[in-house]
Amino acid sequence: MSILRTFVLATLFLLAAAALGCSQQPASQTAAKSAASAPVSQLDTILQRGVIKVGFDTFKPWAMKDKKGDYVGFEIEVARKLAEDMGVKVEFVPTKWSGIIPALLTGKFDIIIGGMSITPQRNLKVNFSLPYEYSGMSLVASRELADGRSSINDFNNPATSIAVRLGTTAAEAAKNFLPKAKILFFDEESQTIQELLNQRVHAVVASNPLPMNLSKEYAEQLYLPMKDDFTREPIAFAVRKGDPDFLNWLNNWVRVTMSKGWLQNRYEYWFYTNDWESLIM
Repeated sequence: MSILRTFVLATLFLLAAAALGCSQQPASQTAAKSAASAPVSQLDTILQRGVIKVGFDTFKPWAMKDKKGDYVGFEIEVARKLAEDMGVKVEFVPTKWSGIIPALLTGKFDIIIGGMSITPQRNLKVNFSLPYEYSGMSLVASRELADGRSSINDFNNPATSIAVRLGTTAAEAAKNFLPKAKILFFDEESQTIQELLNQRVHAVVASNPLPMNLSKEYAEQLYLPMKDDFTREPIAFAVRKGDPDFLNWLNNWVRVTMSKGWLQNRYEYWFYTNDWESLIM
């Protein structure tokens, strides 16, 4: 009886050991499978492709066309510098601002470099890098229709019409700061300017330096009611969610490039001088 019991126990032990051995794989095989199933970073895709595709829209002086038809501007320089430091070429993909986030999410380009402000609503759809610049909202007004007004409250009434660009933080700022005014939305920045110059609206709300530059360019028609911006917004790169490697590289690029003074230098050139105007005139 004891021999039979020993035989049965031994058999059960061998079967259990065999089953355990079949269910376990070598650590190297497990690691290989995990690596194979891990999502590929867009950073690796860009490096293999040799080109980074940049989504943007035209905002003066962030991005605009020069006399030759090439794109120039602060964001254009930033994109070229980022591509250079990555060791790849840059491909610009002009996109309407109102549809730029959906275009990023569907893979039409790798990144948005276009003066995009960080907002909680946008952050639900995309991930943002560290800010690489800050922008403020201002208001430029018609001398004929609004002369004498000198505060944001002077424009907050039903008799006042304000032009803004659709899908921008300027549009949000106008709705929040001027809830009683009549807000008119336009697809292009040039349309808001034309409405103002044709005296069909009292003012345009936009990111500086556009209001400041317009008040200088059309000094007889336009003026700045307020000296200071009424908002301060962080500007960052926007990428698709779920890619920590790409976001890590971008954040460190911002840290290093800012520490060297390059970003500050180019920001001063494009936003506080008129030296670049000969490129587009």
